[in-house]
Amino acid sequence: MEVRPISIFNLRNDAALIDKMLVSCALLLALWGVICIYSAGAGAPGAGWDLCLRQTGWLLISCFVVLIVLAIGHGVLLDAAYYLFLITLIVLLITPLIAPRVKGAHSWIIIGGFRIQPSEFAKISLILALAKFLSRCPPFNFKNFLAGLGVTIVPVLLVMLQPDAGSALVYLIIAFGMLFAAGTPLIYLGGLIGTGLASLPFLIMFVLKDYQRNRLLVFIDPMRDPLGAGYNVIQSRIAVGSGGFLGKGFMNGMQSKLRFLPEPHTDFIFSVCSEEFGFIGAILLLILFLILFYRIISVGIKSRDRRCKILAAGIATWIWVQMFESIGMSIGLMPVTGLPLPFLSYGGSSLLSISIAIGLAVSVHIESLKRPYF
Repeated sequence: MEVRPISIFNLRNDAALIDKMLVSCALLLALWGVICIYSAGAGAPGAGWDLCLRQTGWLLISCFVVLIVLAIGHGVLLDAAYYLFLITLIVLLITPLIAPRVKGAHSWIIIGGFRIQPSEFAKISLILALAKFLSRCPPFNFKNFLAGLGVTIVPVLLVMLQPDAGSALVYLIIAFGMLFAAGTPLIYLGGLIGTGLASLPFLIMFVLKDYQRNRLLVFIDPMRDPLGAGYNVIQSRIAVGSGGFLGKGFMNGMQSKLRFLPEPHTDFIFSVCSEEFGFIGAILLLILFLILFYRIISVGIKSRDRRCKILAAGIATWIWVQMFESIGMSIGLMPVTGLPLPFLSYGGSSLLSISIAIGLAVSVHIESLKRPYF
């Protein structure tokens, strides 16, 4: 079933149909992120204000991009999904060739003085392409199931060339969530999980780099290298634990201010939040994410378009897996991968791409209200 795109000329009339709860949660999380980023950077002279201004600028751009997505409509983007996906693959292919080496990876390209991470936007194009493909070729049989996996494997292999194992893992989990939502038989999904677990030794020995294998070892025992690879995890745990029930208060987190906590504005932004706002703040943060998940999943359930149901599943899976991994690595329950915490971690590419996803979800919601299920 094709979806009529929302025209830019009736966008003002459609404003009343926007899922205000979904948008409010996303905006609150992004604003909370700006506050935490300012505090995280305050340990270096001028850095907090500079990071805060940059993230605020990206937030304003992201809000404008959401309006553009609503004006274009998810239907148009789904129709163009394969073209967008092809463009993304080309960009991912050339990224390792032109990108400077940053933090051991060639993942960021420079455009007009701005650092852009193509792998973040590839998540959007993958979700659009898979939503279109799985709706046209339902994975009810093994052939279509393998074809859906094949669509995913291409960007996975390309980001591994950078190397960016974290993004590759996110692509695979997104695909798993979308395959599940598309009605893939459980025996196929179970076989996929089993194959993944069985291939772990091979991946660890022959695919992962030395520093990535070291991260897995210090995840099991951070004290094996307390001043090296395990340092981040140890300091993050200290930051989270020292926040207590109510937290130390805004701008009073010593782990980030005294620079004990590495990358507090990106990888370990949750640690900054927990230290300053405590257990209460962490729970409130999780509640906002939970409401966001609920609203996105509800959008998919209420939609009459099969493409949109799968699309919503992909967006929800994406946000969930990055939230789970980012918070998990901050408290030592997951290996350190460097994945940003959606909406909160500093970075224009992450915030902009996740905002596009929110715009798609809101667009689906608006169209569902115009064409009620009954």
